[in-house]
Amino acid sequence: MITVELHWLTSVKPKSSEVKQMPNIESAIKRVRTSANANAKNSSQTNAMRTAIKKFEEAVAAGADNVDALYNEAVKAVDMAATKGLIHKNKANRDKIRLSKLAK
Repeated sequence: MITVELHWLTSVKPKSSEVKQMPNIESAIKRVRTSANANAKNSSQTNAMRTAIKKFEEAVAAGADNVDALYNEAVKAVDMAATKGLIHKNKANRDKIRLSKLAK
């Protein structure tokens, strides 16, 4: 009796962003490398946007003096994320309106 493992049939994504199998075709290898670089860049820019928003929200909650400067940084980060395609323009507008209501 022959037993065959069918683990390759499951479509489970790997838990890490690391590629488990390297493709054989040269263009596919380049695509893996390019998408990994883009993923790293996009995630760092998204984290910077979230950090700017979080700093602003914490300053508003604490009643800090530099709320206006932090508001401008947060709006700038949201606009840059929308320009680069990290978030949709409607989400950017929604976030900016929410931040402006907090700033008042």
